[in-house]
Amino acid sequence: QVQLVESGGGLVQAGGSLRLSCKASGIIFSVNAMGWYRQAPGKQRELVAGITRFGSTDYVDSVKGRFTISRDNAKNTVYLQMTSLKPEDTAVYYCNTFPQYTITADWGQGTQVTVSS
Repeated sequence: QVQLVESGGGLVQAGGSLRLSCKASGIIFSVNAMGWYRQAPGKQRELVAGITRFGSTDYVDSVKGRFTISRDNAKNTVYLQMTSLKPEDTAVYYCNTFPQYTITADWGQGTQVTVSS
């Protein structure tokens, strides 16, 4: 059974930084591309960033240059370093496989990121 546990969220002022972590279990982590997704109140969940098994990355335009996705296969963990945060980044952040059509695992509880202006 796949389990995804996100952590690292919090309340931060605009311009601040946070580092999110997602530990995966129950999957062969190293062969899976992984992504970070977010869902803001009243909006659909959207892909924020993805990283392939080989380390290639992709980002939604709104976070390019501010967010960095990385992975540690030895720890079955994917990270999202977020800098220059904006109020519009406020959302619950989740991880799962990437791209979205590959998702078969249940979503974790997510981690709340709140950016105050």
